[in-house]
Amino acid sequence: MILLLNKPFNVLCQFTDADNRHTLTDFVDIPGVYPAGRLDRDSEGLVILTDDGGLQHRISHPRHKLDKTYWVQIEGEPDRHALDQLRRGVPLKDGITAPAQARLIAEPDIGSRTPPVRYRASIPTRWIELTLHEGRNRQVRRMTAAVGHPTLRLLRVRIGSWSLGELTPGQWREAQIPDEWRKIPRHEKENQARRHKTGHHKGSRTPARGGKNRRPLRD
Repeated sequence: MILLLNKPFNVLCQFTDADNRHTLTDFVDIPGVYPAGRLDRDSEGLVILTDDGGLQHRISHPRHKLDKTYWVQIEGEPDRHALDQLRRGVPLKDGITAPAQARLIAEPDIGSRTPPVRYRASIPTRWIELTLHEGRNRQVRRMTAAVGHPTLRLLRVRIGSWSLGELTPGQWREAQIPDEWRKIPRHEKENQARRHKTGHHKGSRTPARGGKNRRPLRD
């Protein structure tokens, strides 16, 4: 099973939280699904959930280099040099990033955020589309800051062949598993089984409670 969720801003990409902050449980009440990869609490957009450990591992593991596309609202007006830096690779504390695709785009029709992005009349903002296959911690935000344009708002719109589509914040829908993904190599299944046994399974959750499946949108 594959579920696509449009994670809202200020929601943790997990199903439980000791501090009672908003989590995926507020929007998805399907037992046994787990997020394949992460999305920061202050970021929005596409999160893939699945009940298949092999698929989860294959989607989230950087070895498979799935492209991830983001719409990013940045502070200031980037010039050609800033965009070229993003495309070539940006020096960060943990090394130079891999080449990415970066281009200016018109402001997308995605509605306002709650709370809204800070507004300063003296500083313009622009939107860029950024596609990369790495998965470093807060990578997009660090990349744009490194070229002089801090990120104000970040929305993930695509992972591999799966896209956000018309999902609004908090909505989810079922999606198809690509044919080439239906047969997970045996060694990947074995690796996932070992991770479960050693207790290193990411995205763990308690069984879902009834009555919290909010705003589902199905194919």
